[in-house]
Amino acid sequence: MVKLSRDQHIWSFNAEMKPVISVDPGTIVEIETWDCFTGQVQSESDTVEKLDLSRINSATGPIAINGAEPGDLLAVTLIDIQPGPQGAGMVIPEWGQLIDHCQSPVTRIFKVKDGVITMNDHVSFPAKPMFGVIGVAPASGDIPTFDAGSHGGNMDDHWNGIGATVYLPVFQPGGQLAIGDMHASMGDGEISGTGVEIGGKGIIKVDLVKNKKIGFPVTETSDSWYTHGSTANDINLALKLACEEAAKLLVDEWSFTMEDAFIFLSVACDLGLAAYYHPSPGCVTARMRVPKISAAPTPFKR
Repeated sequence: MVKLSRDQHIWSFNAEMKPVISVDPGTIVEIETWDCFTGQVQSESDTVEKLDLSRINSATGPIAINGAEPGDLLAVTLIDIQPGPQGAGMVIPEWGQLIDHCQSPVTRIFKVKDGVITMNDHVSFPAKPMFGVIGVAPASGDIPTFDAGSHGGNMDDHWNGIGATVYLPVFQPGGQLAIGDMHASMGDGEISGTGVEIGGKGIIKVDLVKNKKIGFPVTETSDSWYTHGSTANDINLALKLACEEAAKLLVDEWSFTMEDAFIFLSVACDLGLAAYYHPSPGCVTARMRVPKISAAPTPFKR
């Protein structure tokens, strides 16, 4: 097993970034990640206005996958995600759908032990660990790890958890994979702008799918696959992109007509939001869930 420390991290996905390690397809990697605050939040007195906001959403990497070329896909299987013992959630000024009803800034500290998250003496719930940031070097430019796009990045989809495989389009040789922003739990929408932000370790397997193209990352679980669409602040466009990505796979990979794909997505699939904590300076990520059926058992034919 290859190991990668959280000390090897990036703050943006850059078209020119260079790997800290290179591995062959099929390699298992143990990655250590910071929480999204890079260790700055240790108590409820550590509220957002006291933080160095240039140190937000570090992503461990980059990892080059040997043989990956533009026009291929990386397949990243999240074998295990192990949160640390303590995380944090916040109410952030001007962020989220309920901000007009809340005092801010506020920080809450969560304890995590034996698969259970404790918020306070009255509230505890099961952990569901996932990674918020999973991305690759973009086709051009420099994209902060806070943002999402066709390269992945800050997707904040809670289905990117244990057992899932995330497919990412390759834009640069090697792909240049980086992962971070672990949550012990995060709800759909992440409406306050935070999940249970926490550091920890992940066990991943990196593979390569040659000569497949997608517009945005695709996540596969045991019973479903999920397409995504991300924008800076346009919820309608994000939803439309997620639908278009699902329809394209049904048509191109599984020989649906566009009309049948449209109807199938409407009658059997689920359109929703992974992240939408506006008003805020952030991004919108929508997703479409396609259940695995015999006519479309995976996102891609192999």
